[in-house]
Amino acid sequence: MRGLIVTADDFGLHERVNDAVARAHREGVLTCASLMAGARAAHHAVKIARELPALRIGLHLVLTDGVASLPHGSIPDLVDARGNFESSMFENGVRFYFLPGVRRQLAREIHAQFEAFAATGLELDHVNVHKHFHLHPTVLELILEIGAQFGMRAMRLPRERHGSLFLAPWIARVKKRLDDAGIVHNDWVAGIAQTGRMDEAALLALLAKAPDGVLEIYSHPATAGGPLTPSMRNYRHEDELVALCSPRVARAIEATGAMHGGFADVFGAQEAERTNALARERA
Repeated sequence: MRGLIVTADDFGLHERVNDAVARAHREGVLTCASLMAGARAAHHAVKIARELPALRIGLHLVLTDGVASLPHGSIPDLVDARGNFESSMFENGVRFYFLPGVRRQLAREIHAQFEAFAATGLELDHVNVHKHFHLHPTVLELILEIGAQFGMRAMRLPRERHGSLFLAPWIARVKKRLDDAGIVHNDWVAGIAQTGRMDEAALLALLAKAPDGVLEIYSHPATAGGPLTPSMRNYRHEDELVALCSPRVARAIEATGAMHGGFADVFGAQEAERTNALARERA
């Protein structure tokens, strides 16, 4: 394994998530957090991020199952009167593809979330999308187009070992588009099949058979409390936080010998290695 990126998603969703991210970085193996720039506790998350300069922060775009950054009046076909995204991912996916008016509203919302992240002053380490909605070709193309305006350099590739055969062609297409656009990405991801259940046992088993290349492990840690959202009612947030702070997990990561950091760290180190190798060849 060349590189290992350990990420917490939903940074900014709630103060309990933010507190868990801070603890998992200070006391554990967490290297990245993906910020919901328009979420209720985003300002609290940004304050924490500024106090943790080694924690790499990315943008977690929310286009379903959450609250939009823009008000209903700006994107009336996407959200209800309270600003919550409406309809199923399948229904919205059809509308994004076939309805130009809806696509224009989607582009406005994606731009607004990039803009909100830029306003924090934080360096953009990476971009990913809530529920992996960038598997949709329209969503991906808009992110690539808009992200280029904000210096996007890295994205999550939702390619999990032993993942869904149905999704394989879509994932292959995402990989090709990222490669064509010069956007770096992980080779593998872990956290889809066991979402909400990335406890210590899961992490140790994963690290014992870590794949070659760059692996991103993501989870949803939070401190004690009830479900954060209805869709997370079965998530074991506290167990995931304990796993990220586990000394056994830290030792297992060290044993891989992989570069451990954010996207900027892992791919920056690889680029430096290539540059040095070239220099040696020329010498």
